[in-house]
Amino acid sequence: MAHLFRDLSLGHSKRETAPTKMATKPIIVEDDLPSPLGQLAAKLTDSDLRLTAYEIFVAACRTSSGKPLTYIPNSSTHNFDSPNHQSSNSPNSLALERSLTSTAASKMKKAFGLKSPGSASKKSPGSGSSSGSGQGKPKRPLTVGELMRNHMRVSETMDSRVRRALLRISAGQVGRRIESVVVPLELLQQLKLSDFTDQQEYEDWQRRTLKIIEAGLLLHPHMPLDKSNNAAQRLRQIIRGALDRPIETGKNNESMQVLRSAVTSLASRSYDGYESCHWADGIPLNLRLYEMLLESCFDPNDETSILEEVDELLEHIKKTWVILGLNQMLHNLCFTWVIFHRFVATGQAEIELLYAADGQLAEVAKDAKTTKDPEYSKILSSTLSSILGWAEKRLLAYHETFDRGNVDSMLGIVSLGVSAAKVLVEDISNEYRRRRKSEVNVARERIDTYIRSSLRTAFAQIMEKADSSRRASKNLPNSLPLLAILAKDVGELAVNEKQVFSPILKRWHPFAAGVSMATLHTCYGNELRQFISSIAELTPDAVQVLRAADKLEKNLVQIAVEDSVDSEDGGKAIIREMPPYEAEAAIANMVKVWIKTRLDRMKEWVDRNLQQELWSPQPNQEGYAASAVEVLRTLDETLDAFFQLPIPMHPALLPDLMNGLDRCLQYYITKAKSGCGSRNTFIPTMPALTRCTTGSKFQGFGKKKEKLPNSQKRKSQVATANGDSSFGIAQLCSRINTLHQIRSELDVLEKRIITLLRNSESAHAEDFSNGLAKKFELSPAACIEGIQQLSEAVAYRIIFHDLSHVLWDGLYVGVPSSSRMEPFLQELERNLMIISDTVHERVRTRIITDIMRASFDGFLLVLLAGGPSRAFSRQDSQIIEDDFKSLKDLFWANGDGLPSELIDKFSTTLRSILPLFRTDTESLVERFRRVTLETYGSSARSRLPLPPTSGQWNPAEPNTLLRVLCYRNDDTATKFLKKTYNLPKKQ
Repeated sequence: MAHLFRDLSLGHSKRETAPTKMATKPIIVEDDLPSPLGQLAAKLTDSDLRLTAYEIFVAACRTSSGKPLTYIPNSSTHNFDSPNHQSSNSPNSLALERSLTSTAASKMKKAFGLKSPGSASKKSPGSGSSSGSGQGKPKRPLTVGELMRNHMRVSETMDSRVRRALLRISAGQVGRRIESVVVPLELLQQLKLSDFTDQQEYEDWQRRTLKIIEAGLLLHPHMPLDKSNNAAQRLRQIIRGALDRPIETGKNNESMQVLRSAVTSLASRSYDGYESCHWADGIPLNLRLYEMLLESCFDPNDETSILEEVDELLEHIKKTWVILGLNQMLHNLCFTWVIFHRFVATGQAEIELLYAADGQLAEVAKDAKTTKDPEYSKILSSTLSSILGWAEKRLLAYHETFDRGNVDSMLGIVSLGVSAAKVLVEDISNEYRRRRKSEVNVARERIDTYIRSSLRTAFAQIMEKADSSRRASKNLPNSLPLLAILAKDVGELAVNEKQVFSPILKRWHPFAAGVSMATLHTCYGNELRQFISSIAELTPDAVQVLRAADKLEKNLVQIAVEDSVDSEDGGKAIIREMPPYEAEAAIANMVKVWIKTRLDRMKEWVDRNLQQELWSPQPNQEGYAASAVEVLRTLDETLDAFFQLPIPMHPALLPDLMNGLDRCLQYYITKAKSGCGSRNTFIPTMPALTRCTTGSKFQGFGKKKEKLPNSQKRKSQVATANGDSSFGIAQLCSRINTLHQIRSELDVLEKRIITLLRNSESAHAEDFSNGLAKKFELSPAACIEGIQQLSEAVAYRIIFHDLSHVLWDGLYVGVPSSSRMEPFLQELERNLMIISDTVHERVRTRIITDIMRASFDGFLLVLLAGGPSRAFSRQDSQIIEDDFKSLKDLFWANGDGLPSELIDKFSTTLRSILPLFRTDTESLVERFRRVTLETYGSSARSRLPLPPTSGQWNPAEPNTLLRVLCYRNDDTATKFLKKTYNLPKKQ
């Protein structure tokens, strides 16, 4: 095993240069933020802790690989040609000898968006610090050891002592790992009075070292101490005596042997019973020491900047974990606190530190969800409570702390506070676990509290300001009453809230602006109700206040509605917090009556004009009905008349009008598609299953062609369509064009509404900063649904009604080879040409696609439910496949028709079934048996059940296979069907 320490030279031999001068600028602590990592019971100064942390760092940062590391000596003090010069390829080079460079930005700094040192005068010590003085002399980067020594404020003399002692330790304890060594005990024995400049310095150092041992083993031990522990009692006595009189640390000295025995006994205690050493891993000692190490990551020349070399530095700092008993989770937590505290301690001047703390806290949040360590949870709770408490002092009255100039700082503080609160509540709080079923939203509740608290405080302040303004101007002409002034100020506060603060808070609360407006609405409403209860008549002041209140309310409501329009309840919860002020309620009621009258009149007009509508395609290019032109014109006139009303409440009442107009349009759309049928209207009922007798189709050939059972009894809607010319193909296309036109005009109307609203009396620029919500909600969906229904009705009417004479009564009747697809294709192509010339180009593809789908469905029905006039042999399969290809080619039209991908999509079922007609009967029978058994289980073994007709054709579905067998013209099929189901013969 490698030596305890290899080469402990940290780059500080006599030949080395002086370290970079430390920054002397003191840290200005704005807030008193005691460390949440725990207070030490030992009387140890920060200097004591830094030196101990540095000793642990040097002890832990050793390498056992022997890999040569860079060593750049100072030319001003080194003789490169000297035979004693240490080569950079020395196998004994230490990791701490590695020169730090900043040629590439730190990964951590990139991740957190941290700045690099701002100028040449603010270079970090590791990125070009001078090795000497004077011009022309070479410079070299500092090594890790030099950097840490500088940052930890350890003198070169003390550093040299520590390194000498560690070399002696490594020489005397070959093979031991550093984590098994009580470092201060070994240092105590290795460093003698002769290593110090005077007696006092040595005694001070010894006392400090003993205090560290006391802190690690007695005051903050890894395991709790039993009061009767003999080793602990001996150690207390030795330390107490040493504080008055130094102890002899010689190897054979009795006091030192007793001390070593007591320390070793206490340090070797462990929970798991395995041999280990615990002297610096007790909480909070280990955390305070680690905090000191992490502080070294900051640039001493720029106290708000993290070093460029932070990644490499942290890599070395983490090597202390084995001694300090730390892990990644505790590192994340400590580093979060160190960055956050540095942001606060430096006057919150560097916002990047705040965001870095927030980014590091995200890692802590991940850790908190995975650990159940009670000690970690305790430290976590303390740290996050400190962060949250600091943040909430600012957020509960954020209007006093933040403005447009420092909203970035607010964003970081909110994020930090909310993140801390979520971990505290969700991962630590037992109460939250009990309430988890209620789905508590911690972030939303916190932001809600901040908004309401801060706005109430801000409202009280502007009310005092408004009162002062009223008193100052009460003797002036045309002076405003108090609540009118207050309404203006509240309105300005609301706008500022929406523009400055709500966009930030909305990241955690989806309706931040809505909550803000509701809070202001309540605050002003309380004052307004007192005012209204005190007025006996409608005076000019009362009118002024009511108009001001009405204007304010509309602004607040508008902002709230815009903010919450996309919520699940459409913003109803927020609006419920804003009961109307009832200002000018009579005017609002009168306007509502006017709206109702207009809408009733419009509905009557729709009924009257629809009764007269013939749905003949108009000579206009779009081919839509004349009634659509009139209904859109009337709707436009109604909007104009509404915005010409002399009222101050257009935005508030517009939803009532728009909902009514929306319902009228929906009513027209519903009437336009009424009675036109649908897809299912035209699909015939399938005939009963029979079996085919060989030769039957020839025997019946020449007789009157038979029809499907329901071909003479169409459903009522089909009968209506046959007898009413308003339901012809051309008329159906006119209806489709009409619905498409209405859908297109709705977008134009919505833009026109925005224009009209902009010009209304009560509209403000801020009402439109985010645009208005879509006002027509029912009509667009009704148009889309109507176009779909009518398109399918056209398609299935053409295939199953208009072309039934060539499809049902012609295709494959008798001998398939003599009654093929060509007549159907000719008729279908003629109808497609009519459709193309009639419907609007934007819906043309949809209708033709539906016709294609209907033709595929019709083709399948002919093959699987074509009635007793049809029978197929295996030889007919090629005819069927060729006809199917011709049908697809019609819609493909040599690339000018529908895309081949679309054709393939809708012909999937047909393509999967056609191979059944090529399959031999025995295989079909076997497949039918197998599929039926798989479908019905063991109960079907004794007798195969007759599978019901689902209409969902599939080659793996029993009914589909059965139908192919029923129409199979051979003895095997008919015998199987006779024996299994006793199906009758085709007549």
